[in-house]
Amino acid sequence: MSQDLNHWQQQIAACQSLKQLDDLRVHLIGKTGVITGLLKGLGALSFEERREKGAEINQLKDSVQALLEVKKTDLVEFELQQRLKHESVDVTLSPRPEHLGTIHPVSRTIDEIVAYFSQFGFTVATGPDIEDEEHNFNALNIPAHHPARQSHDTFYLPNQDGIVKLLRTHTSPVQIRTMKNESLPLRILAPGRTYRCDHDATHTPMFHQIEGLVIEKNIHMGHLKSCLIDFCRHFFEVDKLPVRFRPSFFPFTEPSAEMDIGCDRSNGTMKIGEGRDWLEILGCGMVHPNVLKNCGIDSDVYQGFAFGMGVERVAMLKYGIPDIRLFYESDTRWLSHYGFSPFTGS
Repeated sequence: MSQDLNHWQQQIAACQSLKQLDDLRVHLIGKTGVITGLLKGLGALSFEERREKGAEINQLKDSVQALLEVKKTDLVEFELQQRLKHESVDVTLSPRPEHLGTIHPVSRTIDEIVAYFSQFGFTVATGPDIEDEEHNFNALNIPAHHPARQSHDTFYLPNQDGIVKLLRTHTSPVQIRTMKNESLPLRILAPGRTYRCDHDATHTPMFHQIEGLVIEKNIHMGHLKSCLIDFCRHFFEVDKLPVRFRPSFFPFTEPSAEMDIGCDRSNGTMKIGEGRDWLEILGCGMVHPNVLKNCGIDSDVYQGFAFGMGVERVAMLKYGIPDIRLFYESDTRWLSHYGFSPFTGS
């Protein structure tokens, strides 16, 4: 055995490349290798001979494997040094022309809204895209017969451990999770993806919402109106933007309202802040006492308001984008036109 080891040690040392070394490894310890054959031949020996010969062959195999590993390390280092010696990069060559990336209008709009409200103590809260009915519907005072609970409006997933799972239809579950888990008072924004079974020029199966929530003592409708009027005038850059609040209904707010802004549609184009037309921009209202109760909040002590808007919707209005589906077609020409420079922001 020692003669065989010396012979194979010389063969291993003579290998000049990783390919030669791997061929020798297969020859020695591969499935049909020499040492493997010796191990297979043990079956023809007696018990005492198998124990003695088996120990010798296994020791030989271990020694050969150790020699192969050492040689492999040497060859890898040698080949690396050869590459470093003979290969080089000509840093004087002109770089390939690269298209300058832009910030997507959705990302830009979310950043704008967050930047504005952060001045007033709002922080960003997030939650899972896959929700359960408790957080997406029940805790928000949405009854079992509400249309949003139907499969033609909502993407339902297979039940897990008896719990109904779905892709969230709004970011309001983030408000529920925050009210349950965080201490009061609260001022949060909840931006994120939402999912509904819609697809046309103004709807897509996946879109973005951003919702706001304030829970404090002595909060009333006047705070809500002042907050949203100032925001819309800032966002659309119209100091005297006409605004009105129309009574509406949402299960999770009472009273509830739709907020409209003044515009002009007379010439087939949309001009924000001009004319005698009105355009719905977002929904809002005072948080329903049932929602506060569901989150363990005493509605006799704390009140709050909430609002929500579609990110793509307000981006389309501000930047003149005609079709929501264009946001997701990945057309580089469209992105170059409507995108924003990461350096200048314009």
